[in-house]
Amino acid sequence: MIARLLLPLLLLLASPLMAFDHSRWDQLLADHVQWQRDGVTTGVDYPGIRADRVALDEYLAALSQVSNDDFERWSRDQQLAFLINAYNAFTVDLILRQDSLPDSIRDIGSFFSGPWEQRFFTLLGEERTLDEVEHEMIRGNPALMDPRIHFAVNCASVGCPALRPEAYRAEKLAQQLADSTRRFLSDRQRNRFNENPPRLQVSKIFDWYEEDFVDAAGSLHHYLLQYADTLEIPANHRKSLDAEQLKIQFLDYDWSLNQYINGS
Repeated sequence: MIARLLLPLLLLLASPLMAFDHSRWDQLLADHVQWQRDGVTTGVDYPGIRADRVALDEYLAALSQVSNDDFERWSRDQQLAFLINAYNAFTVDLILRQDSLPDSIRDIGSFFSGPWEQRFFTLLGEERTLDEVEHEMIRGNPALMDPRIHFAVNCASVGCPALRPEAYRAEKLAQQLADSTRRFLSDRQRNRFNENPPRLQVSKIFDWYEEDFVDAAGSLHHYLLQYADTLEIPANHRKSLDAEQLKIQFLDYDWSLNQYINGS
């Protein structure tokens, strides 16, 4: 009798439905983040989120209440969605912790402790930095690592891939990562082919994290070759990209704050 009564409870606790609820974050993003430049980037209404600070604080508090044991019971996609959302939400929180909006996230902190080394939040039972979430908890975990996370985690800068106006969710994570990658690589301000002389100019992200793309495809050239259509690389130059002969240049990174500008 006791076993029959406990079984439904045990099944419920083990169910994916018990994963984290990102609806607060989803609503904040829908209300305060807008696609810009034909959908290749977004602008963030930081004053609007500041006015909605209670909702953000509730979401951040809920993130911090998740234990490592809870986290370990989730599926791979639930874990990855949780960490991407946590990184992005705490980045927004870091911006809003400043007395006034910075011109750049790099204005936060000091030479010895920049914004990504600030230990200002708790996640999975420990005080964390943004660097730890990205480089140790995501990139440092082979079970979670996917090079497309570089188009999902957002550093509050114009040069970053877009902060999506929706939360990442396990049930559609693959589609969201694919879409975020496509949108970023479609942005000719940050990724483009130039004919004279033939060269592929791409975001500095591909330089900083080249090892991740090499691990995924054997070389950066071969990783980018998968997106030749999105990058609009002419057919007669794809063979040289495949042969790793096409020159790749890394563009300067725009660290300006990714704030919403009306009319963009």
